[in-house]
Amino acid sequence: WNEIIELFRAGMPLRKHRCRFKSYERCFKASEAVDCLHELLGSNQNFGPEVTRNQTVKLLKKFLKNHVIEDIKGRWGKEDFQDDGHLYRFPPSSPLKPYPKKPSCGKEVIKFPDWNELEAGTSQEHIPVKSVTMNSELWYKRHSIAIGEVPACKLVFRRELTQTNIEEIWKSMTLSRLQKVLGLDCLDEVLDTKLVNSKHIVQNAYNVNKQGIVTLEDKSKELPHWILSAMKCLANWPSCSDLKQPAYSGFERDVFKTIVDYFGQIFGQMKEPLLTFHFFDVFVSVLGLLQKHSKAVEALQISCLLLPPENRKRLQLLVRMMARVSFNKDLPPLSESVRTRTLMVQAFSRCILCSKDEMDLDELLAAKLVSFLMDNYQEILSVPSALKSSIEEHVVHLQRVQIKYAGADTDATFPPPSFCHQISTDEFEYQRATGSQEPLAALLEEIAMNKEISVKDKKKKLKQFQKSYPEVYRVRFPTPETEAVLFPEKTKQKSPILMWALKKPFQPFHRTRSFRM
Repeated sequence: WNEIIELFRAGMPLRKHRCRFKSYERCFKASEAVDCLHELLGSNQNFGPEVTRNQTVKLLKKFLKNHVIEDIKGRWGKEDFQDDGHLYRFPPSSPLKPYPKKPSCGKEVIKFPDWNELEAGTSQEHIPVKSVTMNSELWYKRHSIAIGEVPACKLVFRRELTQTNIEEIWKSMTLSRLQKVLGLDCLDEVLDTKLVNSKHIVQNAYNVNKQGIVTLEDKSKELPHWILSAMKCLANWPSCSDLKQPAYSGFERDVFKTIVDYFGQIFGQMKEPLLTFHFFDVFVSVLGLLQKHSKAVEALQISCLLLPPENRKRLQLLVRMMARVSFNKDLPPLSESVRTRTLMVQAFSRCILCSKDEMDLDELLAAKLVSFLMDNYQEILSVPSALKSSIEEHVVHLQRVQIKYAGADTDATFPPPSFCHQISTDEFEYQRATGSQEPLAALLEEIAMNKEISVKDKKKKLKQFQKSYPEVYRVRFPTPETEAVLFPEKTKQKSPILMWALKKPFQPFHRTRSFRM
């Protein structure tokens, strides 16, 4: 709203006009305003050339009602603006609307639900723990580059996830991805996440047929067969396999009118569009991404996944029909004055997207979004495969038994929550001392007794182990003599020639006579 007003005020030429023998400074004719604003909207990336002159007149009526403009006598408040020669002017006061205040929130990541909190009366002491013994080769590979600590480890047996847990994971990861794609610090700017139904997301992702259309559990919410036949007739014109072609001219227009009336009736009964009032700000925010095609497609993919299943199915069927009809060259024109594509947008945009409160630009925004939906409906209205795969991998990861190393985060590649219970430093030291002494002692003994490795490699491994676990090493080798037993010294006999050279006393160097002549 503010952007268009600023552009209109800056671009609208103002000059002197005469009306009924009287001159008026800095004003403009109604038709001139329509020309100027229509050109501005057509060149604006948020609206585009799809905007019609009639829509521009409707917007100027809103301007007059909200005192963006006034007639030359200072009258405003009614939508009686016409595309004619009446004179108007800009009021001296600012017509800009204040921006709605968003809830303050810093950068945050969508938090996962803490579904794994222990119930009252339960304790993690009863979780079965099994020590893991590593052989010398595995241990050496893990520490061949940098000498690090081999911490205590145990098996973590995770609780089985319920269907509610899985649904909450889908909701959390879906909203987190949507926030990232939209480039927002917080989704509260455009969406109340508490109203997002996690069951709807899972149903839209898995309850689909071979064509990717949602299958509904409640069959009473399905579209009636006769409206499906009418939509199929127009989408596949003239090759309708299950319908006999009519003999009279204009049949296709009657079918189209029937479809328009039906969806208009649904809009009246539901009292909200297919994309729902709750998600209006989310879909409008996607308009800023239309220049980045791939991001806009992904944002709309995820946003449509949040819809109630019956809304998503109706949207899939309707937009698919609109796209096919728009590109069907064999279909006779459905209007004498409007192109088929424009007619599709005008007829169905309001039942697809509109705001709950009176929004002056919602018709133009809906037209822009619906046009993009028609052009990319196959991608947008399918389940985002990358998101689905990442969520499924995360669920499998949470259900898998994990080896937990003390001081290491086994879930580093996955977002929280973790099923591991945080313990104190003293408790960790106690567990490390009692739970890992035996397997580490066995590992040290295996290194010491291994005759297949060279003496040099054995000394290197023992040195690494001593640095990582000095207490365990001291128990096995309390004195240097006990360690020296592993490496008996080999006495080397010196050669006779070397012994004779060492026994011969040192003689100073004597200069000899030169043999030069």
